[in-house]
Amino acid sequence: MHVSDAVNARRSIRRFTDESVADDTIRTLLGRAARSPSGGNVQPWRLYVVNGDTMARFRSLIADRQPSAGEYDIYPPDLWEPYRTNRFTIGEQMYATLGIGRDDKAARLRQFADNQDFFGAPAALFCFIDRRMGPPQWSDLGMFLQTFMLLAQEAGIDTCAQEFWSVHHGTVREFVGAPDEEMLFCGMAIGHADATAPINTLVSERMPLDEWATFV
Repeated sequence: MHVSDAVNARRSIRRFTDESVADDTIRTLLGRAARSPSGGNVQPWRLYVVNGDTMARFRSLIADRQPSAGEYDIYPPDLWEPYRTNRFTIGEQMYATLGIGRDDKAARLRQFADNQDFFGAPAALFCFIDRRMGPPQWSDLGMFLQTFMLLAQEAGIDTCAQEFWSVHHGTVREFVGAPDEEMLFCGMAIGHADATAPINTLVSERMPLDEWATFV
């Protein structure tokens, strides 16, 4: 698979089958993803993988846990244009694939709650970073995670990055044994897309290049 093919094929999958993904496969993908760019070769990512019996135990633990305040703002307050419209549009498109109307708040909350089940994925990872790190190192996390997702796509494995887990940072830290000096950035569901699920037909739009790139 060419890189461009992997980029075009990757989707944020929100309904997985129960087909398993071996620990050894995830280990290989993580090792390859470590070739991602990292300023000063700091390599600030700290990863914790849950799979198999460990995933079952985590699901049991998280089932009755309530969300808390996140340790960071996922979006800036009072998000402005064009970013506000971009976010609103993808949400409406996602719910439309499920036939959920704008006023059906109960159904929307049920769909959002699926985040807590990793959308049915059999495996997942949690990405932490030392609290003393700054914005450049957070940028390194994004490059690492994107590299992992593209390598997973090449291997026939689907993913969904989930900042949702920032509101369960205490439970996640407790379960994986992360030290207090590490801060949870996100989780990521790992598995195989359910080809029959309407929500997986969603292909998000991108702004025209001339709206965000300037050739000086």
